[in-house]
Amino acid sequence: MRRLVPMDELVSDIKSFAARDFPRAEVDEYLASTLVAPDSLDGYLSYCEDRYTRHLVHKDEDFELLVICWGSGQKAPIHGHEGELCWARVERGKLRFSNYRIVSEEPLELTQEGDPVDGSSGFVDGPAELHSVDNPDAFGENAASLHLYAKPYSQCDVYDSLHGPVRRVDLAYDTINGEPVAPTTR
Repeated sequence: MRRLVPMDELVSDIKSFAARDFPRAEVDEYLASTLVAPDSLDGYLSYCEDRYTRHLVHKDEDFELLVICWGSGQKAPIHGHEGELCWARVERGKLRFSNYRIVSEEPLELTQEGDPVDGSSGFVDGPAELHSVDNPDAFGENAASLHLYAKPYSQCDVYDSLHGPVRRVDLAYDTINGEPVAPTTR
C-alpha cells in the first residue's frame, strides 16, 4: 500500500533528493511508494475542455513540480525534457505513456521504445527523455498526474510525428500555487 503524503511534505522530501543531485533509485522508490494526500491534491485540480492544464506546485533552481490535469481524450505530443531528469506519476485516473528515442536527426526519425503503457493511480514513468502522454477516450474519465523535473526549463521541443517536424514551444502554467494565471501570460 502506498503512503499518502501532504503536498508540502512531498516538496520537502524532493528538496532532500535535489540536495543529493536526484539519486535515481531513491527517487524511483519514493515515487513508487507514495501518493499525494487527496486533500493536498484537490487544490491543484482544474480541467479545461480543449487541452490538458498545467499547475505549478513548486519551482526553484533545483526542480519544478507540477500537477497536470487531463480530460478524456486529451494528450501531450511527443516532447523532450531538455536532457533533464523527469518523472511522471499518475495520481488519479489512468494515462497512457509512450517513450521514444531519436534514431536519426537528418531527416528526423523517432522510434518508440517498447509498447505504450497504460498506467493507473500510482504508476511512475521516468526518468524519460522523449515521451508522449495521453488520456484516451476509451479510459472514459479525467486523470491527474504529478510531474517532477530536475532543473526547470521554460521551453521544450515538440515532435509533431515520428518523422518530424520539430518545433520549439514556450511552456506556461494555468495556475501557480493554486492561483489562476492571467490568460495573457499563458
